[in-house]
Amino acid sequence: MAMNPNAFLQSLGIRHPIVLAPMGGGPSTPELVAAVSNAGGLGILGTAYMAPGQIADAIRRIRALTDRPFGVNLFAGAWAQPAGVDAAPMLAMLGEAHARLGIDPPVLPEVPPDPFPAQMEAVLEARPPVFTFTFGIPAPEVMARVREAGMRSWGTATTLAEARLLAEAGADAVIAQGAEAGAHRGTFAAPFEAAMVPTLELVAGIAREVRIPIVAAGGVMDGRDVAAALAAGASAAALGTAFLVTPESAASEAYRRALLDARDDTTVITRAFSGRPARGLRNEWIDRVAANEGAILPYPLQNALTRPMRTAAGQKGEPGFLSLWAGTGVPRARPMPAADLVRTLVAEMEDANGS
Repeated sequence: MAMNPNAFLQSLGIRHPIVLAPMGGGPSTPELVAAVSNAGGLGILGTAYMAPGQIADAIRRIRALTDRPFGVNLFAGAWAQPAGVDAAPMLAMLGEAHARLGIDPPVLPEVPPDPFPAQMEAVLEARPPVFTFTFGIPAPEVMARVREAGMRSWGTATTLAEARLLAEAGADAVIAQGAEAGAHRGTFAAPFEAAMVPTLELVAGIAREVRIPIVAAGGVMDGRDVAAALAAGASAAALGTAFLVTPESAASEAYRRALLDARDDTTVITRAFSGRPARGLRNEWIDRVAANEGAILPYPLQNALTRPMRTAAGQKGEPGFLSLWAGTGVPRARPMPAADLVRTLVAEMEDANGS
């Protein structure tokens, strides 16, 4: 039932089935997005942590750098105002980390209202060609406005059931996020433990039953991986970890070095940084919190609380307290300009296909 990959690419106006995963929170830059789009892929900017004005500015910057299609990504769900949580154990653990990093003791932040509605207005006003979302599904009226604005909508699914929900909601494509994927799990309709399906298995299962195009995500690092995803039923493949070590990425030097030094897959799924399951390189903070997982606060409170630690760790070059998000293929990351990586992926994909 999967859409012909060539038809999918043509409908988007892109040449290659290569998608830049959004990577919200820093590494994603307009320069990286434009480089991928200019090379014939589809760059997507992670804007979930941006204010509406920043989103508008970033989209203007992308448009100044490319006339090719691109996308933006937001978190459409999972936001909650925590009530009655005991933050003392986590504050104590963070206090030790802050002391190590030489910064002020942690203070429990106020969780602001869900930023999605205001962010969505900025996206609707700017009208990027593609709008992608994760952690849930926007309300029907929002999906209708996306269609009216002429944007394509891609939702994230970690199970076949979630893919069905996205199709029913009118999404134009489904990003099939396999268990191998780095960073936050997009699971929204099941416990995350029940949604750890390997990428190729997930793609094949969705392709058999869902009639919208599939973008495979998770563990895709080279052109052979892209070819395998297409063979399983995907119309394109999204890569995040592979692009983190490009010069256009804004990953901190400590983050970049940790990725390039990874000789084995030492990634784990952890809630230690944000309160929500995410895959990254195992480090000191993950190990510390693993000994007391009951202290982890809900998302987004935990995420806000650990931000000063993560910011300081990045500035001071201390990877032990950074969220080093990465997929299982991290040892195969190759430092090169983003456009060169797209060209390399295409050559490898064609070689894998014998063309």
